[in-house]
Amino acid sequence: MRKILLSLILSTLCLSALAQAESCYARLEGDTLRLGNSLIERGFLWNDGALETLSLSSKNDAFVLKTKGLRPDFRMGKGDVTDARMEQTRVPATGRHPAYLLVSVQYTQGELEVRREYRLFEGVPAIGCDTWVRGSFRGILEGGRVNAADHKNIESSADMVSKAVSGTVLDQLSFPGAHWHGKAVRFRDVTDWNNNLVQEEDFIAYRKLSYKGNLLFVRDGISGNGFFFLKEAPCSDVQLGNPSGDFTADFGRFQVTGAGILPEDIKKDEWTRLYGCVTGVFGPGELAALSAVRAWQKTDRLHLDVVMMNTWGDRSQDSKVNEEFCLSELELASRLGIAVFQIDDGWQSGKSPNSKVAKGSFRNIWDNPDYWTPDPVKYPRGLDPVVDRARALRMEVGLWYNPSVQNDFADWEKDAEAIIGLWKKYGIRIFKIDGLQIPTKQAENNLRRLFDRVREATDDAVVFNLDATAGRRAGYHYFGEYGNIFLENRYTDWGNYYPYHTLRNLWMLSRYVPAEKLQTEFLNPWRNADKYAEGDPFAPANYDFGYLAAISFAGQPLAWMEASNLPEEAFATGDLIRAYREISSEFHSGIILPIGEEPSGRSWTGFQSIISPNEGYLLIYREDNPAKKARIRTWLPEGRRVRLVPVLGSGRSIRSKVGADGCICLKIREKNSSKLYKYLIK
Repeated sequence: MRKILLSLILSTLCLSALAQAESCYARLEGDTLRLGNSLIERGFLWNDGALETLSLSSKNDAFVLKTKGLRPDFRMGKGDVTDARMEQTRVPATGRHPAYLLVSVQYTQGELEVRREYRLFEGVPAIGCDTWVRGSFRGILEGGRVNAADHKNIESSADMVSKAVSGTVLDQLSFPGAHWHGKAVRFRDVTDWNNNLVQEEDFIAYRKLSYKGNLLFVRDGISGNGFFFLKEAPCSDVQLGNPSGDFTADFGRFQVTGAGILPEDIKKDEWTRLYGCVTGVFGPGELAALSAVRAWQKTDRLHLDVVMMNTWGDRSQDSKVNEEFCLSELELASRLGIAVFQIDDGWQSGKSPNSKVAKGSFRNIWDNPDYWTPDPVKYPRGLDPVVDRARALRMEVGLWYNPSVQNDFADWEKDAEAIIGLWKKYGIRIFKIDGLQIPTKQAENNLRRLFDRVREATDDAVVFNLDATAGRRAGYHYFGEYGNIFLENRYTDWGNYYPYHTLRNLWMLSRYVPAEKLQTEFLNPWRNADKYAEGDPFAPANYDFGYLAAISFAGQPLAWMEASNLPEEAFATGDLIRAYREISSEFHSGIILPIGEEPSGRSWTGFQSIISPNEGYLLIYREDNPAKKARIRTWLPEGRRVRLVPVLGSGRSIRSKVGADGCICLKIREKNSSKLYKYLIK
């Protein structure tokens, strides 16, 4: 069953844009609306536009979940529903996304106008929904917290009736049955402070309880079939409106809560966008569930498939950054196989608070109209010499940029024009966006306007690395259409860079977040050995430089260092990085999932990239583990014969039969070493 599912999901890579759009449908027949494609259908009672789900179907796994009670899927306003209308538009494919069907359902309820926009992609067993509101609203947007000690004892069936959730419900499904098993997955960014980024909570739906997270998997304990909700919002801890939970579960009723707005955010003459919600279906088995989510996530094609260097990791900050330094670093970065040399804070005329040269500020940036022009002392000829030399070396230059945050990004147009100007003048298309604070819906809206203006003006040539290290930012499931996620700052100078920590964070996130969206660092292990405890086996100095680079290969590798601080022996790793670059696009095109054990510094671990039902990659790591051989649990189908061809790392081709739970036996001779195999299933 899981092989069929993967085949259907991945076959979308071969479909034409026209076929993808035309096979999705929206049919309003009498009082029933059906939205679907070849894999999923959601049926609704029209209800004057305030849609109520009747059924949710998986066509591939041939099951239909029928609702047990009717309530509007979206709940916010009160009063009679009027002026309902529906429109559908077939949106053509772009470099950012495949073709899709956009279905808009709009209605008025009391003094509030509501617009629900559904997105359907062919070959994807999920339907996305974005909600917009305007007008006025006098109700409760977010429900209050209930202390468990305040619940009364249950002595009759009447006592088991739960009160309706107060506040906004973004979406909900209600099915009969008493054996619904759920898993809520909560994420944390602000990675300067957090090093445990994924938290899973398993439960059996019973009484009404709230759960936090961006993902909710729900599976029928009898059939094994299920559905998921993906809340497209920042991480729970930093969402706007301070919701008490993201999901509620009550026997067979499941709701998505927390709209991300306050009453004052709703305008009479301007649409306000709420957090989004995706609903998908899957058959038995964990792979089916994860593949369904990833199929949706893969509809966002925009990510930077590059190996990047950024010198900030060696903590010189802006003290060295100038034309001479950059030209020297480019030569060394080229030897190391780097594709993009990104200049962090310090290239610009304005001085930031992190400057070692002269402490500046991010406040009132636009009091200085030259803030985002190259520093004339450091770059007397502008950035042209650096950009030209990079091109001669078949590299490109990226820049760091910190938008003016005050007054909810009120100066977003000036920031957009500055970035567009740098693209026009120098051809720079990759910008690391740092220092964001998104405390209000207005700030979020203005930030979107900034990014969208740049995208439109550059015809999507410019993309962004969105820093997730501090502040109230977008997290892992929001703003994904704008580029990659700059995952974390770690420094040997502070003794907080441990290679297995980095591997573990990438491994944990990759189950639920596309690894190819996560920019993952590796550092210079020869620096600051004295900052680590004597005898610490996990100190960076105990690792081969090539292995540190390979830790980042499932994500987007970031050489977080100054190349001029590397010893000569480090540049031999350039051959490995160049070989990786040859296959990285194909590797990242697949569904990348974690395999083996959770990284601990002592594990056998890794990643699998599922390209098609019959081929893919296995990236295997033997950490500081005494065993030269190990049985690695993978997502390969049990009982099938598989051929493994080494792509990176020494060794011969292997032929093996896949055991129970997808286990195969692999060998790596040296501790803290890795291998990348291409696999073919017979």
